[in-house]
Amino acid sequence: MLAGWLLISLSIVYVIVLFTIAYFGDKRSLRGDPPLLSAWVYSLSLAVYCTSWTFFGAVGTAARSGWGYLPIYIGPIIFFLFFWKILDRIIRISKEQNITSIADFIAARYGRSQTLAILVTVIALFGVIPYIALQLKAVAVGYDVLTVTDHMTAGGGRNDNTALLVAVVLAVFSILFGTRYLDATENHHGMMLAIAFESLIKIVAFVAVALFATFGLFDGFDHVRTSLQESDALRNLFSEQDIQVGFLVQTFLAFAVIFCLPRQFHVSVVENSDRSDLKTARWVFPIYLLLFTVGVIPIVAGGLMFTSAGVDNADQFVLLLPLLNDQPWLAAFAFLGGFSAATGMVIVATVALSTMICNDVIVP
Repeated sequence: MLAGWLLISLSIVYVIVLFTIAYFGDKRSLRGDPPLLSAWVYSLSLAVYCTSWTFFGAVGTAARSGWGYLPIYIGPIIFFLFFWKILDRIIRISKEQNITSIADFIAARYGRSQTLAILVTVIALFGVIPYIALQLKAVAVGYDVLTVTDHMTAGGGRNDNTALLVAVVLAVFSILFGTRYLDATENHHGMMLAIAFESLIKIVAFVAVALFATFGLFDGFDHVRTSLQESDALRNLFSEQDIQVGFLVQTFLAFAVIFCLPRQFHVSVVENSDRSDLKTARWVFPIYLLLFTVGVIPIVAGGLMFTSAGVDNADQFVLLLPLLNDQPWLAAFAFLGGFSAATGMVIVATVALSTMICNDVIVP
């Protein structure tokens, strides 16, 4: 168990770092300096796709259904490796027509239909708000897992104030670095720099837990592989299975959401400042997703073999593995990784939604 004050202190320091990075990025933009590491920042910002579900939920899904966690990664990887020119064309059209959101883009393809723009905005609003709530809940549950004695009962609503506090802080961040400018087509360099930093934190944290499971609990990758073959539970879980229709449908949906989700459209199209950055992103982003894909397996194996949490609490394996094996600082780092995954999504999604509501509903 970790002290609550420690996690709160780490979170406060982390948020201060985010504000500092965003402020630095905005100052560079105001001075007219070129964006810092433009192609890398753009590539990493695409990883806002990886929410708290990717950080926590993919492990839980793998523990319950084996390879069922793969479609969410395979779809985007296929898109960026083989169909990235679709996104390049969307970016070109959007820049030519000063597109500010997915609603604006779809409406523009049908004669600037205001009714269609409002419809898309309403659908996005009702679809995204519950998902934002899940991100805030993930932070609160993660706090519970690390601070309560009985980890099996964590997340029972004891820390609703945690989610509220996080929501307030992220609202302030989104206002200061995302929505205070009148020109919605202007790139938010500060916000994008902060989102790229968050993407680095969450991938490093997740890989750190995966490496701990691989070399700290097992004796390397070969031991993980043999454990998958020798353990009845793991062998049945990750056995060869026929590809089901549901698997293919989920892969196609993941393929499409890369440019259809409001937050993904915002970072990949609206915030794109140079189309050539996409050439870097088309290999950086797939590698990023591949690291998550591979890292899930040793974490699941370690969670099922070295904890008593069970499948019902598999979503918490990323936090429980280091916590229950005397690695408190790694557990705290994993919490920051999950915090980054959740907050990055909330920030970009709220900026994208607010832009749509303002431009396509309120102002007209």
